[in-house]
Amino acid sequence: MEMQMARRTPADENTDNNNKGSVWVLDQQLDQPMDEEAKRLRNMYTEKKYSTLMLLQLAFQSLGVVYGDLGTSPLYVFYNTFPDGIDDPEDLIGALSVIIYSLTLIPLLKYVFIVCRANDNGQGGTFALYSLLCRHAKIKAISNQDQTDEALTTYSHSTFDEQSFTARTKRWLEGHALTQSTLLILVLVGSCMVIGDGILTPAISVLSAVGGINVGHSKISNEVVVLVAVVILVLLFTMQHHGTDKVGWLFAPIVLLWFLLIGGIGMFNIWKYESSILKAFSPVYVYRFFKRGGKGGWTSLGGIMLSITGTEALFADLSHFPVSSIQIAFTLVVFPCLLLAYCGQAAYLMKNSNNVIGAFYHSIPDNIYWPVFIVATAAAIVASQATITATFSLIKQALALGCFPRVKVVHTSRKYRHQIYIPEINWIVMILCIVVTAGFKNQNQIGNASGTAVCVVMLVTTLLMILVMILVWRCHWILVLIFTGLSLVVEGTYFSAVLLKVNQGGWVPLVIATSFFIIMYVWHYGTVKRFEIEMHSKVSMAWILGLGPSLGLVRVPGIGLVYTELASGVPRIFSHFITNLPAIHSVVVFVCVKYLPVCTVPEEERFLVKRIGPKNFHMFRCVARYGYKDDHKKDDDFEKKLFQSLFMFVRLEYLMEASSDSDLSSLLDQQTKQSGDGLFCNSSNMLHSNVNRSIASGDSIVPDDSPLHANNITSSIPASNQVGTDDEVEFLNNCRDAGVVHILGNTVIEARRESKFWK
Repeated sequence: MEMQMARRTPADENTDNNNKGSVWVLDQQLDQPMDEEAKRLRNMYTEKKYSTLMLLQLAFQSLGVVYGDLGTSPLYVFYNTFPDGIDDPEDLIGALSVIIYSLTLIPLLKYVFIVCRANDNGQGGTFALYSLLCRHAKIKAISNQDQTDEALTTYSHSTFDEQSFTARTKRWLEGHALTQSTLLILVLVGSCMVIGDGILTPAISVLSAVGGINVGHSKISNEVVVLVAVVILVLLFTMQHHGTDKVGWLFAPIVLLWFLLIGGIGMFNIWKYESSILKAFSPVYVYRFFKRGGKGGWTSLGGIMLSITGTEALFADLSHFPVSSIQIAFTLVVFPCLLLAYCGQAAYLMKNSNNVIGAFYHSIPDNIYWPVFIVATAAAIVASQATITATFSLIKQALALGCFPRVKVVHTSRKYRHQIYIPEINWIVMILCIVVTAGFKNQNQIGNASGTAVCVVMLVTTLLMILVMILVWRCHWILVLIFTGLSLVVEGTYFSAVLLKVNQGGWVPLVIATSFFIIMYVWHYGTVKRFEIEMHSKVSMAWILGLGPSLGLVRVPGIGLVYTELASGVPRIFSHFITNLPAIHSVVVFVCVKYLPVCTVPEEERFLVKRIGPKNFHMFRCVARYGYKDDHKKDDDFEKKLFQSLFMFVRLEYLMEASSDSDLSSLLDQQTKQSGDGLFCNSSNMLHSNVNRSIASGDSIVPDDSPLHANNITSSIPASNQVGTDDEVEFLNNCRDAGVVHILGNTVIEARRESKFWK
């Protein structure tokens, strides 16, 4: 890297410590465990109770968001399983038996009842699992967290005995940089495969649904079907910038109607054609399928794999639905309807084995054919929308974790903050989706590609879940071994089958995922290097103090907000300003926007404020903390809340100087009793915990609606000190009125001349 690194000496560190302000003597309180009140409030924040009626309503709504992809699989599973036709009815029964037990083991047992419980405060997906692990072990490449971050209500983590298996696993992870890099690569690979699935799912879902035109009117050519599918996909992607706020309420009824239709048609076909197909529920036929099929049966697993596509989207699209509602929807509606649909198609194919191409549409009774076709097309569009939304959400998470280049994120709804639109990603996904649809022109090769992507994501989820069970849940090693063994046996079997179809379309997700992986890994590598350089190039506090209160320049009225990646220390770019600019603002605030491995940071816990140097320097640091689902905008609202926190910090600082610790506790208790509101009381109790912890280190966590309002604090400060705080607050207000300037530096990272070619 062609950048000079200014390393700090121990003397510089001591100088920093001696200039934290007048409250540094209380630092030892940071080592105390969180009190019971703070724990109770954290649990209350993270655990919501829902009535039975509310759970049923949420379960209904989850159908349109979570289960669209899984629900449209019956459109193309049997065709991809038997692309060359069905030679023996026993093969059909065996394939159905494998489908039944695959749906039972993977979506039902593994994901719905185990993996979904590993959500990060309601958020699912590979990045959510990784964030969960980062809170329980120091494995994050950019280590910008401190103890004040662990006091957040959403920052849940546990402690354990140092001699336990969990502690040994944690030390092993933290002590091996290669293991941490491998874990990050796994997460990125899984995320890239989800993006690949987001490209393939709209292609295969819409193409399979529109393929019903061929069955209803055999005179229509396949080229026309492909053209219609492409037109629908173009319309779908061009409408993304409008969001789904106005039509989203239709998704759940459409998907529910779809499940009821495929379940009802399945029951009808079982009764009409072959009720003996139900013997496939016996696991004996799974054994017979592999024994009879040989290599051909093994290869057909790539098609059977498509029956569980959408399972990874089930976890990634948890969104704001409680796990219990997801479980209710799957067990009462999705699971039984899918079983009936596959059994019904198999019963029809027992008597009509030549109609395996378009088996779903051939099995529909003639008098309801076109209504079902319309609902199938609508369900395919809903499933496609869910995967597109999941892709946008994943890119946003990658942005927050420093794993993707900065792109524009547009919020399409004021009511639902998770509804976002990313223009660049939308057009890239649309182009790739159209290329796949028009290039392959059939479900078989797209199905092979989709199966490869889904299988890799499942394997990555399993590997991450092993660590979650050890570090987060602290399960007994026997339970971990059982989960690992069953998952790897099933998913490893499927993976070996999809590898045989790499040359038949399975290469597509590998190429897409590789392209996105290179982008994400290189960007993360550059982000880490930039952070390391800034950490090693921090300006010596002794040098700042040597300049005096004027910083060696003319201090002009106004406030300068200097943005930096550092949550501690003075960034090197500040010395660049001082040596190259003739003047600096009267008040300088170093603003650090820090993303933490949590899904969200409550608004009242957003800002941490600290004074840098003596008071007459008028220098502060403000750390704005965000989770990977939060939105950060440098707008007037952000600036307003920043200054509110800054003014509150000044008043609290004078209060700490004027009062003993017991006096402060009495004041806090008094304000709590005077609030008279349960919610108010909870806020102040949390503030009580946080004030003792954070002011002790020179920081202040200040809720906007705290009972410690400016007037209350000012009235509690003795007259001699009140003059000082009023003067400083008035000075800050005058500087703000004079003008606020946002100062951003630009870091360019270049490889050395002697670096290797790939670097």
